[in-house]
Amino acid sequence: MTDRLTQLTDAGVSIWLDDLSRERLETGNLADLMKNQHVVGVTSNPSIFQSALSEGERYDPQIRELAGQGADTDHAVRVITTDDVRDACKVMRPAYDASGTVDGRVSIEVSPGLAHDTAATVKEATELWETVGEPNLYIKIPGTKEGWPAITETLANGIPVNVTLIFGLEQYHHVMEAFVAGLEKARDNGHDLSLVQSVASFFVSRVDTEIDKRLDATGGHDDLLGKAGVANARLAYKAYEEFFDSDRWRALEAAGARKQRPLWASTGVKNPDYKDTMYVDDLVVENTVNTMPEKTLHAVEDHGEITGDQVRPHYADAEATMKALADAGIDYDDVIEVLIKEGVDKFIKAWDELLASVTEALEAAR
Repeated sequence: MTDRLTQLTDAGVSIWLDDLSRERLETGNLADLMKNQHVVGVTSNPSIFQSALSEGERYDPQIRELAGQGADTDHAVRVITTDDVRDACKVMRPAYDASGTVDGRVSIEVSPGLAHDTAATVKEATELWETVGEPNLYIKIPGTKEGWPAITETLANGIPVNVTLIFGLEQYHHVMEAFVAGLEKARDNGHDLSLVQSVASFFVSRVDTEIDKRLDATGGHDDLLGKAGVANARLAYKAYEEFFDSDRWRALEAAGARKQRPLWASTGVKNPDYKDTMYVDDLVVENTVNTMPEKTLHAVEDHGEITGDQVRPHYADAEATMKALADAGIDYDDVIEVLIKEGVDKFIKAWDELLASVTEALEAAR
């Protein structure tokens, strides 16, 4: 059988797993995925941690220990999540070294409730970086308006950043501006720019979910269903190519900087009628990351269609799709505004559920 994951890697796409749990770490599953399925990175978020803690008993001994120490919920959550991420960083370290520090990354997110608080985000990003203490860590900061200066300041401090919850092209432009401004400050602060790296996590399937819902409400536009997510991401890559073709960027590159790679996030299909590998197959292009749920990873391995660059040759088609959506009455700016708010709200809800679960577990242990 053709090794489709090898083909994907050879096409310049880094395969990251969109999941982390203590079970994966303790059973060796994560190490196996790195060895056998070309996985070279891991992303986590509040929803992933909430799922991990609620589904297994592997956290029970640590919760009992923390309860015995009189730890409060916030401290317990910080210890539990950073321990998992630190251990994952150690598992991924060979991929980090082999890729010259580009891959082998593990991401941990600042508390989602800070999404609109610049100063608090920078403070927590620094604390997480110091607590985990591994060079292949990424701190996830949401690409909200208040997140942009936090991205700049965190990078200025020499801390690598994974910008999350990017949905729109204008929003993405601000994220790239924040990245470059951060590197300029990092250079002035004396940091090694080759190590101050970043990815920009552009969400895909949620765009289709929201726009498909609006198309269904208008009726008569079935030909546009399931087309927006890929088109939007392709135009994001076009924006990436244009942005990093400038004298300003070349000056940073000459000082050792590396481009902020686009990362395709939310690549598991939400609509079962769609091909389960579409957000991988249709977004193959060099110097990108695709972070997949394990189900999507195995689907690509089994029946993905990896046929070279599927982004650059389709810029005109993507623009035509977005124009057709506008003609069909889809308000793009409103879609993006709704998705950003919804994305933050979902993570806050998951974080609150995580806190509630740990509170209950601590009380039971006591």
